[in-house]
Amino acid sequence: MNTPLFKNALHNEPMSKHTTFGVGGPAAEFVVPESADELAEVLATCRTADVPYFVLGKGSDLLVSDEGFDGVIVSLDALVGVRREGERFVCEAGASLGCVARRALYAGLSGMEFACGIPGSIGGACFMNAGAYDGCMADVIESVNVITKDGTRVTLGVDELDLGYRQSRVRNEGLVVISATLRLTPANRDDIRAKMDDYTQRRESKQPLEYGSAGSTFKRPEGYFAGKLIMDSGLKGYRVGGAGVSEKHAGFVVNYGDATAADVHAVIEHVQDEVKRQFGVHLEPEVRFLG
Repeated sequence: MNTPLFKNALHNEPMSKHTTFGVGGPAAEFVVPESADELAEVLATCRTADVPYFVLGKGSDLLVSDEGFDGVIVSLDALVGVRREGERFVCEAGASLGCVARRALYAGLSGMEFACGIPGSIGGACFMNAGAYDGCMADVIESVNVITKDGTRVTLGVDELDLGYRQSRVRNEGLVVISATLRLTPANRDDIRAKMDDYTQRRESKQPLEYGSAGSTFKRPEGYFAGKLIMDSGLKGYRVGGAGVSEKHAGFVVNYGDATAADVHAVIEHVQDEVKRQFGVHLEPEVRFLG
């Protein structure tokens, strides 16, 4: 970018500070809109100037290249409001899934237990229909308020979102989530807490949470489990530089502390190549690539 677009932007902001992988070069501009109206204005400015932009939630499914992103990162960090309306929660796009799950627990409302340990945002969860432990966003979304590519704001009901395994209309059409209304179910707090505690214990015992990662690196191929394919390929522990396939769970590519984005990408590509060579199965990354 030759000419800055936003006076209040951070310039050459390291994306390693904003992704759970902990890697990534600088963004030319990094903007944090304070409201839905400001978010819409920022997106409109980028479109009018024909400048590439990327809307960022918690950076938990993102690998940014070491060269960075020559455009505008639009962070949802300020749009974190959560409002209860009876059995519904209206959540701004930047609200964390863990926060919403805890709020639901305190309110005695069930449905978000599956999300208690997912380190993403509501917007990102709608984008990819995030899920875990037999639960997913499709089970709780009532409607989503979005900005379309032409700048129009619309509200889409759950039956209009085309929600499937790690996909949605939000993703397919490049929509930007402003907020989501979740419909939950009254339940006993102790039962909700017990379920969340169980999921947390299972996650901590099986996943390499002590290292930077983007969660499950690959989508589940039909009829298989990615982690088992990777393990059966003899790749558990495979490393390039500071990145590698986790010894604890082969479905995770992790940053051991000094990885570059190139290291992570090299591990992902090698895993794809080997699983394809040995088993004829293509592993599609769940991680998104930027820059």
